[in-house]
Amino acid sequence: MKYIVVTGGVISGVGKGTIASSIGLLLKTTGLKVTMIKIDPYMNVDAGTMAPAEHGECFVLADGGEVDLDLGNYERYLNVTLTSEHSITTGKIYDHVIKRERKGDYLGKTVQVIPHLTDAIQEWIQRVASVPVDETFEAPDVCVIELGGTVGDIENGPFVEALGQLKRRAGKCDYLHIHVSLIPIVQGEQKTKPTQQAIRTVRSAGLNPDLIACRCTDKLDTLTIGKVANYCQVNPDQVIAVADVASTYLVPVVLKSQGLIPSMSSILDLQSLDTPLERIERGARRWASWKTLTAPPNHPKAVTIALVGKYTRSLDAYMSLVKALQHATMAYKRKLDLVLVDASHLESPLASTSPSKTAEYESAWRKVCEAQGILVPGGFGARGSEGMIEAAKYARENKIPFLGICLGMQIAVIDFARNVCGLSGANSVELDPETLSPVIINMPELDYSKLGGTMRLGERLTHFQPSSGAWSKARAVYTSCNPQQTCDHNSDELVIRERHRHRYEVNPSYIETLARHGLEFVGKDETGERMEILELRDHPWFVGVQFHPEYQSKVLDPSKSIMGFVAASAGCLQ
Repeated sequence: MKYIVVTGGVISGVGKGTIASSIGLLLKTTGLKVTMIKIDPYMNVDAGTMAPAEHGECFVLADGGEVDLDLGNYERYLNVTLTSEHSITTGKIYDHVIKRERKGDYLGKTVQVIPHLTDAIQEWIQRVASVPVDETFEAPDVCVIELGGTVGDIENGPFVEALGQLKRRAGKCDYLHIHVSLIPIVQGEQKTKPTQQAIRTVRSAGLNPDLIACRCTDKLDTLTIGKVANYCQVNPDQVIAVADVASTYLVPVVLKSQGLIPSMSSILDLQSLDTPLERIERGARRWASWKTLTAPPNHPKAVTIALVGKYTRSLDAYMSLVKALQHATMAYKRKLDLVLVDASHLESPLASTSPSKTAEYESAWRKVCEAQGILVPGGFGARGSEGMIEAAKYARENKIPFLGICLGMQIAVIDFARNVCGLSGANSVELDPETLSPVIINMPELDYSKLGGTMRLGERLTHFQPSSGAWSKARAVYTSCNPQQTCDHNSDELVIRERHRHRYEVNPSYIETLARHGLEFVGKDETGERMEILELRDHPWFVGVQFHPEYQSKVLDPSKSIMGFVAASAGCLQ
């Protein structure tokens, strides 16, 4: 196994995830089998209970693992399917060691950070690195490991020590370390002192980077590269310049243009790996497709999407959804014009409210009314829910393409029940526990006494109903299947696989009433009792899905339902 470790310094959020993902993609384009591991130093066991407004979205894997959003990046770039064990956290690794100690696995020894915790980290990495993650179902050739946070943080100490030990355990030509650092610009001058200090910190911790990736808003000057090389005691060709680009999908092109593949190949002796010609050719085709799709089109038409949500202050809270919209617009050679609308601003202000609240209300509705498509994503809690309901109602009544995801689907049901079926008090028990018309209810099998890992999680089947075959637009966009989905073309049944993360569902007691008034559930689970996809017939695109289609969207394999929504919004669905 070849290991590539990516660490960061100076500040967090410097772009390690994008650079790590790009490295993995470049290795795959050479025909190698690549896997990725993310280490997060927080004490949480997983990302399931972390606030999206603070930490970014919680990404869900096929096996139901709730993980950091960087694992979503890995899957999108590499077209791989990772497991929950590809995510390592401080909480998870300490839990693992403590359980072993309680079982007596350490035979009475005093359990310490070194060697027991650091050994456990290395053993975890080595075990998970060999798990097949792509279509070959074979053990990977290379494992890329990203260490979250910055080297020097107190919580990173055990992991830094373990990664240093892993280098000795892996041996020569099987370990490469890339450190990502920031080159700030102060009064027009590129400053290298922060990077010099960061490298000193890394080396004092026992790591010695083979390559230094320098992030900067502008292209690095030759003088700057020389100073980094000189003061950090590396050759100039070991300094990689990663300036800001129009799209993160262009970063692999930037890295390749600087000879990163030959550099990695030389250090890791990648030529010694026996790579079949078929995989090399497949990798070349992947790279050609990537460059074609991610190249900015000339004078593209824009499609305006209003995202009506709860966490609109930070795009990281909707990272996968934004990426999935980009995948779809890139496939159509369109430009995404994404407008974020705080759902609470769509709620009618009281007469006593301040003029600023009225201005927020008018501005929010102006954005919704000018949009070509309206998207209501997932979320939790009552805040902003009435604004979401109003947005769904507006899209339904005015024939504006609409996509509701998870909570967004439930919002569409509430609107329809209230304003079409005449159930004026209809609501979700999550939003109003006292509602007299609970069209959305708790899932009875879940444990509501705790938050972590208690939702309906991971990849599950959705069966399109035979009656939808003649008219359903949602079914039509799934008919052309991709490797992530399963379809049975020998019968009238179409079965797809999508990832879920929810605690509430449509109340089966109201299905007949809703359907009688025109809201049809075209997709259900394998029991036929759990509603997965809703749709209106006489509408350009009014679809709600209980699953999260964005979790499976890839650059080279966009989500079908999001492609359908974007196409309807752009006026090219046919």
